Amino acid sequence: MKRILSILLLSVLMIGCKSTAGKESKDKTPSGTSQDDLNFYFKATGNEPFWGIKIGNDQIIFTSLIAGKESITFPAVEAIRAMDANVRMYKVSNETASATITIQQLDCQDSMSGAISPYSVKVEIKNNSELETKKLSGCGKFITDYRLHDIWVLEELNGYKVFATDFQKEFPRLEINSTENRFSGFGGCNSITGQIFYEKDLLRFTKVVSTLMACAPGNKEGDFLKALQSTTTYSIENNRLTLSNPSGKLAVLKKVD
Repeated sequence: MKRILSILLLSVLMIGCKSTAGKESKDKTPSGTSQDDLNFYFKATGNEPFWGIKIGNDQIIFTSLIAGKESITFPAVEAIRAMDANVRMYKVSNETASATITIQQLDCQDSMSGAISPYSVKVEIKNNSELETKKLSGCGKFITDYRLHDIWVLEELNGYKVFATDFQKEFPRLEINSTENRFSGFGGCNSITGQIFYEKDLLRFTKVVSTLMACAPGNKEGDFLKALQSTTTYSIENNRLTLSNPSGKLAVLKKVD
């Protein structure tokens, strides 16, 4: 009887450990992250009639309450970029329909909820059997890469490995909140905070603010902050975040949690 009870107790403990491990694995992504957030990098909606669009690397999905256009999936295409403004256009088609999607960085207010989004979106869509194009307008936003949502510690700066002697107390670190598009951390001498601006293939650290503690001679905090504010692109591989711009690699940070 004792042997049976021991086996039962061991089974309960093993199930509990698996549940905890599963929870810890899920906690690696920010709360509220859905499968859509992983598959699509831009979403937009509009009203009267209600419609929505999701843009990903593999497909673009249009849904609506318009008869004959309830759900249309297009193959993904590269955006056509305007030269003098933050405007991008997607021209898509499949066997049954075609559409032109225009996204402009311009504050947009939802006509029903009143919520403000950072992008104005226009869609012109028609079935191939139709002569008339349906014109729609709405609001949208880019979905920030969930992989950025973590704590990162500086390893390399401007092509060179950093050492503790390069900074006053500890290595610079960033804690990025991809849900709220903000960051905080330590610059190597002062505490820092700021916002991130994210679009597909674009990352900028903006509105960077630091405390005003005097730094010791030789402290490289200034170089680190300059690298942050010069960043335009990034990559994530092997638990490392590489920040770059057209001139080259600026900084490499290692994930620590």
